[in-house]
Amino acid sequence: MRHPLTDLLQAAARDRMPPADGAVRVLPAVAGPVDAVLSFTAHHVIVADVAETAVLAQLRGDGSQDGLGAPMGPGFLSWLAAVTGSRPGTLDVVLVCEQGEPDDASWLVARHYLLDHARVRRAVRYRTDVSVFADGEGNAVLILGRGLAGSWEVAFEVEPAWRNRGLAKALLEAAPGLVPGGEPLFAQTAPGNAASLRALLTAGFRPIGGEVLLLKSRRA
Repeated sequence: MRHPLTDLLQAAARDRMPPADGAVRVLPAVAGPVDAVLSFTAHHVIVADVAETAVLAQLRGDGSQDGLGAPMGPGFLSWLAAVTGSRPGTLDVVLVCEQGEPDDASWLVARHYLLDHARVRRAVRYRTDVSVFADGEGNAVLILGRGLAGSWEVAFEVEPAWRNRGLAKALLEAAPGLVPGGEPLFAQTAPGNAASLRALLTAGFRPIGGEVLLLKSRRA
């Protein structure tokens, strides 16, 4: 059965955003290694096997942070991690780009031997169907995989000596052409990672919200 988060993300990718109604919605956990808290404009989605009544009670009783930001606050995230036996990650901005043309990615080369790359190791922990690509000279790496609710996600890294030369922008412009079936491509970056955020925006990715992923215990 298709998870409701899949439809929510696909709609947001096409600018059909959740209502800015101040609501906190609770959805069942998705298959895969993570639970999640997603934030949109005045709307939050908790994706975990936890009762909605417990979530709302915790938010009402959490005096560490008030208002619309409470589901992303440390008090609530610590509570959710304890209840689900997961480990919270950091807050990321979520961006999306529509499907590109395959020819745009023809200069990228599959690089399966890069599995020891730190960026690739993280992708394997959080995603499935991971593929690794690089430019012909090996100065940059691009990682594609299926992340939250099966959505296609991209990560990238450029060698320090080759930064500020437009290589990140070129990678990200090519990336949508590697995604099959016309599906949108999502990306995440820390709000303070200005260089990556600028590269994503310049390459045509649009911000749609934020997320914190909570890595599930292997025993779960």
